[in-house]
Parts: sequence; structure tokens; C-alpha cells
Amino acid sequence: MDSLTHIAIGACIGDLFLGKKIGKKAMLYGAIAASLPDIDFIASFWLSTPDDLMAHRGFTHSFLFGFLFILILAFLFRHRHRVENIPIKTWLIFMGTEIAGHLFLDTFNAYGIGWFEPFSHRRISFNVIFVADPFFSVWPGVAAIALLVLNRNSNKRSKWARLGLIFCSIYLTYCVVNKFKIDRDMRQSLENQGLRYNRYFTTPTPFNNWLWYAAAETDSGFQIGYRSVFDKNQETSFRFFPKKDYLLNPFRDHHDLHELVRFSQGYYTADTSAHGIVFNDLRFGQMMGWQDADAHFVFHYYLQDSDANHLVVQRGRFAHWNWQSIRVFVKRIRGENNSCVKR
Repeated sequence: MDSLTHIAIGACIGDLFLGKKIGKKAMLYGAIAASLPDIDFIASFWLSTPDDLMAHRGFTHSFLFGFLFILILAFLFRHRHRVENIPIKTWLIFMGTEIAGHLFLDTFNAYGIGWFEPFSHRRISFNVIFVADPFFSVWPGVAAIALLVLNRNSNKRSKWARLGLIFCSIYLTYCVVNKFKIDRDMRQSLENQGLRYNRYFTTPTPFNNWLWYAAAETDSGFQIGYRSVFDKNQETSFRFFPKKDYLLNPFRDHHDLHELVRFSQGYYTADTSAHGIVFNDLRFGQMMGWQDADAHFVFHYYLQDSDANHLVVQRGRFAHWNWQSIRVFVKRIRGENNSCVKR
């Protein structure tokens, strides 16, 4: 999830655990603990882009890191608040809930996290919710603001904190239900159209959980399609993108390509551009692909122009958005215009 959401959820949890004992400091401690795994952003200052992609949500999002820092933070804050005589068990459960919550929530995005680092480089991603979904974040956000405004002794504090966490949990459950529905519909549509595939994934489009993007891997490329939970048409339109793996042959011994392939989990294509050979990671979708079936992929890395790769994960995500494209987006979410057009 995005950083602000982690902070808001951490603050709500902090107030529930320790607000009555240490006041609003509990919100601050909760926000810090819930954000700690994202300390890996520091690595971007010295790592290359491909290495930074693997470092982000890597070791600092592992069970080992979580366990070590739960211990460290619990004993550190217990010492700082020894006057309040809060049991170490309470601090351990508090810090464990904060860090475990972060590691759990991040698995629901497309990026994936390294739960098992450094023993295994396998990334876990459930592709259930977009990394920044306002319908998820608004509840803990509003609750955190209310907690900041309310007096530390107000009886309403626990109610606000609980409501913030309960409503975002209900929405996340709703997202899981949508995921199962979309997966079922996609499988059925591929089967009805006689499109054979080896594996596939589905993931939400930006800022919502109703319009989903899907990529089905074939022997020579990928079938890309979009489906809304409100679509009445049983069939989903797919556009085939050849993998063009042969374009990557000159770079087979390059470290950057090795890391990019590993990061993409095999969901990639290659293409050519003015910058030379382009590596596309399909997991992050297209630039308004629900409107233009031939749209470029959001994640694209120029293998021959490293200076142009400072931003790759969300490169050009909103470059061509305007009021007209937003209206098209909303209509597609509502189940209208459920076949992509080639422009």
C-alpha cells in the first residue's frame, strides 16, 4: 500500500493499543512502526534501477526483518516508557501487529514482496488491490484525523480507531470477492474463445477495484484484456502481444536484464523504440489500455539508454489523462464500452 495508508492504519492501531496509557504518542509510534519496512527507499540513492527494484519490498519486508525489528522496537520503547510500567508482552504484540500488518497488506498489490528473504527470492503478490486505492485508504485516513482532533481522554477515540480499521477490512474483503469473480470470468472467456494459455494473472486498474486488467501467457506471447465487475457481456476482448524474446539475445549476459526478468516473474515482452530495445513488465498494466488496445505498458525499461530509466514502475501512467479520458475510464468501470478500440 502507499505510505500514507500505512501511516494512518498504524496510527489507529497505536491508539487502540496504548492511547489510554501514553496519549497521542501511541499514534506516532504506531505510524513509525507501520512504516518501518519501507526504509528500503534509502537503497535507491546508491543502487542501479534494476537492483533497486529487487531491493524495494525485499529484505525489509521479510519475516526475518520483521521478527528482528519487533524485538528491537519493543525493548527500545519499553525502556523509553519504563515509568508507565507497560509490560514487554504488550510492546511485543503492539509492534508485531504493526509490522505484520504492513507485510500482510503489501502482498495484495502487484509489486510483490520478499517474505522469505534472504533464504528465497520468491516474491509474494495476490494482485487484489491497486497500490493506491482511495476507497480503501479513506477510512483509516478519516479515523486518524479524528484521533488527532479529539482530546486524548475522549471516549470516542476507540470508536473512531475501530471504525477506521473495520471499514477498510470490509472493503479489502470485498476486493477479494471481486478478484475471485474476475478470475472466474477471465478463465471462462479464454476457454470460450479457444485461447490456450499456460498461466495468467488479474490485477485492478488505478484507484478502483471494479475494472481489472488481465494477462494470459501463451507459448509465444500474452493475451491482454480488461473486464469490469459490472460487465454484462460474457466475453472479454483480448489483444495479443508477442513476447519477442529474441530481441533480448544481445543482453543475455547483462546483469540488468537478469534482474528485470526475475522481477517481472516472467510476465514481460520486448520491443523497439527510439531509445533502442525496450523491456516491458506486464504486471503493472498499460497506459489507458481499456481505451486503446495497443497502448504502451506502464513499466518499460530502456536496455540501451540507462539514463532514461530513473522512473520505471509508473512511467507515463497518467501522462495522457484528461477530463475526456477520465470520463471514458468511468464509463468502462460501469461496464460500458467493454471492447477496447485500436486507435
